[in-house]
Amino acid sequence: MSRREELAANLAEVEERIAKACEAAGRDRSEVMLLAVTKTWPASDVELLYELGLREFAENRDQEASAKVAQLRHLEGARWHMVGRLQRNKAKSVVEWADQVDSVDSVRLAEALAKAAHAKGVKLDVLLQVSIDGDTSRGGCPVPEVAELAGAITRSGDLILRGAMTVAPLTMKPAQAFDVLASVVSGLRDDHPTVSSVSAGMSGDLEDAISHGSTCVRVGTGLLGSRRLTLP
Repeated sequence: MSRREELAANLAEVEERIAKACEAAGRDRSEVMLLAVTKTWPASDVELLYELGLREFAENRDQEASAKVAQLRHLEGARWHMVGRLQRNKAKSVVEWADQVDSVDSVRLAEALAKAAHAKGVKLDVLLQVSIDGDTSRGGCPVPEVAELAGAITRSGDLILRGAMTVAPLTMKPAQAFDVLASVVSGLRDDHPTVSSVSAGMSGDLEDAISHGSTCVRVGTGLLGSRRLTLP
């Protein structure tokens, strides 16, 4: 089996899972975006997924992503997401390649991204990353601090708050975590009209996420297989 055939088979399986989950939840398939997490995989795999119809791709390391995106500038309509933990000193570099940063979890990071976006003359789409259990060692803003961070993002004038993202904690059932995120996003919509995205669910728990209102599932292993490093 060629790599293209392998990816096509994986994509068909993931699409079937998403479609069935949407049907079970009484939702339309068009309500859920498939975000391909291409971290640690080569640009050639992204090209194949693009040829198979995907347009949204995610990376979690600035060094790897900046090099990969530079190779793939010819992919018209491709959008790039930063989904990993981000240090403030990387903000300028990330703004050069990312169309959206999905892991904004502090006011200081929001300020750094806003400064970088302003210098580049762009409006940067962002998601607020929520720490459902309050353990910020893995990234994320604790739920009680979400409103403050959302306000800082929107006041910047250079960032557009599109929604919120979370990774289900290992100490909690995914469905429970996703229910909390749905409530957080519902509250954000009251004060921030640009908010619409609920980014939740990965290869192992996308069905639970879709049943709790996810509008974006982040799938890496389910599409590409086990990880392998492309850069040291």
